[in-house]
Amino acid sequence: MSGSIAQAFAHNFLGQSPRWYKATIVGFLILNAVVLFTISPVAAGWLLVIEFIFTLAMALKCYPLMPGGLLLIEALLLKMTTPQALYDELLHNFPVILLLMFMVAGIYFMKDLLLFLFSRLLLGVRSKAILALMFCFLSAFLSAFLDALTVTAVIISAAVGFYSVYHRVASGNDPRQDSEFGDDQHLPSRHHEDLNQFRAFLRSLLMHGAVGTALGGVCTLVGEPQNLLIGHEMGWHFGEFFQKVAPVSLPVLVAGLVTCVLLEKLRWFGYGTLLPDNVRAVLANYAAEDNAKRTPRQTAALLVQGAAALILIGCLAFHLAEVGLIGLMVIVLITAFTGITDEHRLGSAFKDAMPFTALLVVFFAVVAVIHDQQLFAPLIQWVLALPMDQQPGMLFIANGLLSAISDNVFVATIYITEVKQAFLAGHMTREHFETLAIAINTGTNLPSVATPNGQAAFLFLLTSAIAPLVRLSYGRMVWMAVPYTVVMGLLGWYAVSYWL
Repeated sequence: MSGSIAQAFAHNFLGQSPRWYKATIVGFLILNAVVLFTISPVAAGWLLVIEFIFTLAMALKCYPLMPGGLLLIEALLLKMTTPQALYDELLHNFPVILLLMFMVAGIYFMKDLLLFLFSRLLLGVRSKAILALMFCFLSAFLSAFLDALTVTAVIISAAVGFYSVYHRVASGNDPRQDSEFGDDQHLPSRHHEDLNQFRAFLRSLLMHGAVGTALGGVCTLVGEPQNLLIGHEMGWHFGEFFQKVAPVSLPVLVAGLVTCVLLEKLRWFGYGTLLPDNVRAVLANYAAEDNAKRTPRQTAALLVQGAAALILIGCLAFHLAEVGLIGLMVIVLITAFTGITDEHRLGSAFKDAMPFTALLVVFFAVVAVIHDQQLFAPLIQWVLALPMDQQPGMLFIANGLLSAISDNVFVATIYITEVKQAFLAGHMTREHFETLAIAINTGTNLPSVATPNGQAAFLFLLTSAIAPLVRLSYGRMVWMAVPYTVVMGLLGWYAVSYWL
């Protein structure tokens, strides 16, 4: 009896994950305690960061919330951080949590409008290079004024819509009725090749869009949370911020868009896959039928969604309230004026966002460990000890490396605080202080596209509903981000070092 109970516990632990993965997580939990007590808390802290990155990389084996959560529960028990430190970190990042809770759900209620608009874009533009460029540029433009997670949610919602339509039609189901589209079991074998090509097509557009959020987000005061933080510390208004970072941000933006086109033309790093003709035909037929069968109620619903989208953009552009609260307003407006009154339909809108919200809390616990164990302190001190002419370039590199494995808002907060203290102590001029602030801002925004850890939008994409559907794993995201990382990182470093 005891043997069968033990086997049941072993089977239930992390569910259907491979046995080697379960054993690895157990090994991590044992190793952390050993390293903490035999080497040092700092070594255990760095080990924890690496292990958490591993759980993100294996997201398709097991959702990172469970193994990552176990690692962080252990960190709390071992007093590598405290519940109060975690709570303080969550309070500091509450606007991001609020955004995920309500804005992503708000975008969900716009899915009919998004599918309508993106269908015309997808079917109207035949050139894949031009289509990719439009995705990247629009993401960059919107992210300069809106939140990157909001923009990513829009792209994900549209991609899920396209995928579900084709998969349901290919499986013989009604594309307008809710049915399972994550399982290929009932898909005829003749459709498998088209589906795999369609997955590659969507993967490339999603990655171009995600990179676009970084290209545009670095440009303005409101583009990223760390921009607002740094701008506040420097006393820069919207126009002044844009002007200060323009010598770095604008050349990188142009280079990023050129890279987008070249990747599609050269078909490198997993890009360049075209939309299969059979898939295009299915989507075109769906769009035509949708237009022909659209009832006055459906038309009215689209108009309401369009009006809500305009209100959303206006409120975000003028920052009338926290992003999450604006998202809640969008939910209320759309549901109230489109006839959505039952709790079940309302609750389904929150399914995609809540797992990532919980994962983000675990991520902030990792940040709390980094903060409490002062893991970045030696690197900060080393950079500030360099000759002044070398500091901007090294700050850019240091911020980029740390932001690729940690929270870029946290990294920016630590660095701008240290640099401002040095300025107030009289160790540098105001001009040099501004140069270092630009290096910190661009360093946390640009090279951090190297991994999903570095950008919240990338992490959101990796753990979203679309990632497993289009086979977008952690490793594949890193590989597809390589050319962008090289171009944005090198040009950004050169601009910070020589053009400021």
